[in-house]
Amino acid sequence: MNGLDRASRQILEALQADARLSTQALAEQVGLSATPVWRRVKEMEERGVIRAHVALLDREKIGLSICVLANVSLVRHSEGAVEQFERLVATQSEIIECHAITGEADYVIKVVAADMKAYDQFLQQHIFKLPGVASVRSNVVLREVKYETALPVG
Repeated sequence: MNGLDRASRQILEALQADARLSTQALAEQVGLSATPVWRRVKEMEERGVIRAHVALLDREKIGLSICVLANVSLVRHSEGAVEQFERLVATQSEIIECHAITGEADYVIKVVAADMKAYDQFLQQHIFKLPGVASVRSNVVLREVKYETALPVG
């Protein structure tokens, strides 16, 4: 798997479960000494395999009770519509994921908001103001059946 040996995959699995692990604790989990583990982590950070060490928050406990998956279609003939949309996406903290997709829509965005009124304001103030946006089809998430951030590295 992309030149990762078993020990490196074990390190990645452990860090995905708990990014706060000390180098020593990580070394004990994977059965290596601390120095080689530290070197492997640094090398994977430099290669971009490890992009960041983050804290995962419970969105509802911080007041973001609405999660919406919105399919966004752009006007095909609009000059710079893709670039303008992607620049907007990069600047809006409410959009926590954006994927260019195949099918009827051009993008699917995952948006979090305090409530439906806040989501509507977000659409009105940002998405609908872009001249390159042809349509938005919103799907409100009723409940999250599975939400994982860990990638299968084993």
